[in-house]
Amino acid sequence: MNRKLRILEVNKFYAPHIGGIETLIEQRAKHFAKRDDVEVKVLVCQEKGKGTTEMRDGVEVIRCGSLGTYFSCPLSFAFLRKFRELSQWADVAEIHTPFPLGDAAVLLSACKCRIVIAWHSDVVKQKHLLTFYKPLLLRFLKRADAIIAATPGHIDGSAFLPQFREKCRVIPYPLETERYLRARRFPILTQQMQDPGAVKLLFVGRLVYYKGVEYLIEALRQVQGCELFLCGTGVLEDSLRAQAEGLPVHFLGRLSDEELKAAFADCDIFVLPSVERSEAFGIVQQEAMVYGKPVINTRLPGGVPYVSVDRQTGLTVPPKDAAALAAAIRTLAEDPALRAEYGRNAAEKVRQEYDYHKIMDDILAVLKGGGA
Repeated sequence: MNRKLRILEVNKFYAPHIGGIETLIEQRAKHFAKRDDVEVKVLVCQEKGKGTTEMRDGVEVIRCGSLGTYFSCPLSFAFLRKFRELSQWADVAEIHTPFPLGDAAVLLSACKCRIVIAWHSDVVKQKHLLTFYKPLLLRFLKRADAIIAATPGHIDGSAFLPQFREKCRVIPYPLETERYLRARRFPILTQQMQDPGAVKLLFVGRLVYYKGVEYLIEALRQVQGCELFLCGTGVLEDSLRAQAEGLPVHFLGRLSDEELKAAFADCDIFVLPSVERSEAFGIVQQEAMVYGKPVINTRLPGGVPYVSVDRQTGLTVPPKDAAALAAAIRTLAEDPALRAEYGRNAAEKVRQEYDYHKIMDDILAVLKGGGA
């Protein structure tokens, strides 16, 4: 192909909307926009209100007007019309799922461009709607030319992907390690400690149902010599503050990018106590691992235990088990040598398996029609 490859990135929302998938799409789009052989556009929705088009960091972002968000999906008729138009421009559209409106747009437009699904998770929360959505999703998966999944667990743990395994390509989420290692480090956690000799436990994420922070706070009751730092906000914050009354728990709220990197670098143990498959990967694990931090995660049927591996880069425990979580914390808190060993393994895993440039090349190869 002599002209540039035209890529259309499709999702519910885009930056500055905060979310893991939104961060990944922004990373892809900005990377592709810098290449001489690629032209990229992003098609998303407004959370509510009239549509706009803007240039953001060299990327054309089309935000379609929306009547609002219902059951975690925007309602936008303008999106269907705009996708039909842009699918005539694109050589390939990468649809980030779950996003039922994107599925419908592909099927209703009868587009001829290549369709690649970036599969981030099954539908988890809206289970009662899955009966109606399932036929649409299966048609969408049949239409797809390729499916990108971040780990084997995304395929094996899915209710849908195993039957489309021949289309699946496993490509993990990349991490720009240089950005983290160059970041300014300062003792953002240490300077807030009640006990300077305590082991610093860190959680980063929204304070919502599937993160399992209530089990982490309960586990803290069963350990000594640790302080817990929670970075993030969410609907459960008030109840979690009440639960943590009298415990060495610090609610740090929403931190800046610089402060978050400093927190990852300053902690002793990173904990991701997620309890539902809505947590499909846990990029925050990578962010801690790049600084050589051991991770405690949960054995969810998805990608989480593939990122940090049990007894290699940390410890993995059953979800919703505060006693097991407490035992894992005690094991690492009481053994600095083991923490150091797992931490070294974690940093090496990030360097070897999550290299930004290689992974972006692998993604582009799939979008072009090759294999990763």
